[in-house]
Amino acid sequence: MGIEFIYPEFEVIRNDKRCIACRVCERQCANEVHSYDEDNKIMLSDETKCVNCQRCVALCPTRALKIIKSDCQLRENANWQDDTIKEIYKQANSGGVLLSSMGNPKPMPVYWDKILINASQVTNPSIDPLREPMETKVFLGKKPSQVEKDENGQIICQLEPQLELSMPVMFSAMSYGSISYNAHKSLATAARHLGVLYNTGEGGLHEDFYCYGENTIVQVASGRFGVHKDYLEAGAAIEIKMGQGAKPGIGGHLPGTKIVGDVSRTRMIPEGSDAISPAPHHDIYSIEDLRQLVYSLKEATGYKKPIIVKVAAVHNIAAIASGIARSGADIIAIDGFRGGTGAAPTRIRDNVGIPIELALASVDKRLRDEGIRNNVSIVVGGSIRNAADIVKAIALGADACYIATAALLALGCHLCRTCQSGRCNWGIATQRPELVKRLNPEIGCERLVNLMNAWRHEIKELMGGMGINSIEALRGNRLMLRGIGLTDKELEILGISHAGE
Repeated sequence: MGIEFIYPEFEVIRNDKRCIACRVCERQCANEVHSYDEDNKIMLSDETKCVNCQRCVALCPTRALKIIKSDCQLRENANWQDDTIKEIYKQANSGGVLLSSMGNPKPMPVYWDKILINASQVTNPSIDPLREPMETKVFLGKKPSQVEKDENGQIICQLEPQLELSMPVMFSAMSYGSISYNAHKSLATAARHLGVLYNTGEGGLHEDFYCYGENTIVQVASGRFGVHKDYLEAGAAIEIKMGQGAKPGIGGHLPGTKIVGDVSRTRMIPEGSDAISPAPHHDIYSIEDLRQLVYSLKEATGYKKPIIVKVAAVHNIAAIASGIARSGADIIAIDGFRGGTGAAPTRIRDNVGIPIELALASVDKRLRDEGIRNNVSIVVGGSIRNAADIVKAIALGADACYIATAALLALGCHLCRTCQSGRCNWGIATQRPELVKRLNPEIGCERLVNLMNAWRHEIKELMGGMGINSIEALRGNRLMLRGIGLTDKELEILGISHAGE
């Protein structure tokens, strides 16, 4: 024990009357919390290792287990809170940077919850999506600002490359290595069934998933892992990753313990070596440099694929987006500061960036004011939690939304926030074969499809309640939104009125 000992955050409560010592909890826990005492014929728990992933609770056949948050707290201090003190103890003991996974858990404002949706009543009747047509299909890419005709008066229908989505949702970037083969297969097959797309992340594309190319976005990040000609040609679109919401301004790091087998071959780096993405792209230091990469990728793929530029939501995001729109990119992806991650420095994750709601509103307004909104589509991510968030995002100006954490939750994630350890008990954020097999990709696909079908129905109902019958009519329609409990400045940035006005 000693000075560095911190009392466990969670306590395992075992009901001895129900426990039959079947040892399921011992076999299922990758963190080795549970063990069997042969002498006394009882199960024991080492709570210092518990991350509250709930695997043992879910699979205990007699419901003998529950996990509760420990009530052993340091003395109360409004300035020096318990978590802050414990983090100092950890760093004083290790000398290392604190790492965290998933999104920012701090009690920061969630603007989605402070935005309400308008509804039709009398003069503008509502629409019943069960009985009347309702269009959820969207196309992402450059759009003409006006109808153009040829010398014979015929409308010119030729457009820049477009991505067609059956609904305004895509699965966001999660690299092979940070998540498992089975998780990627679940996302890829679900995207095909749904008629949407999933993103490879910066880990390259496993050879088994080239067959899902029509539903795949391939990513080019600063590390260029797994990037080659066949990879670029395999996807329906290419995304240049400049930043992400959980760690704006810094690069990526996948520990060498996860660089094994197919992950090593797919990323084209040696087994056991850390995969480190530099903070900047070393060939991009200006919008002109970005433009060069955009057109290099277009040239490499015969100008047949839309190019996405992904950036984190930061304070000057509107000006950045304006530059990207002029770089030749077809789509801008903006990731808010609540975006998830496999691993990020805790201080970066919790203190850098801005909420996606404010970033989206400011970008949409800037592009409209400059008359270049149709030059690009806007995709936003960073804690899109449900169908209502999607509808509000589109009304604020988005064309579509990226989801990642919600998709992982559908696969079984319990948000224990220890992805960086590689010991995901649900077979998602791990490369250990005995854990990966816990996620059945067929069941995972089914659950993702169920979730998206449910959200599609809710999107239709919400639009129908507003008297709107298409995503296109909803996009940027801020008259359908009202704020509640927001300051005048927040309402100004969002471009909406307060409830009651």
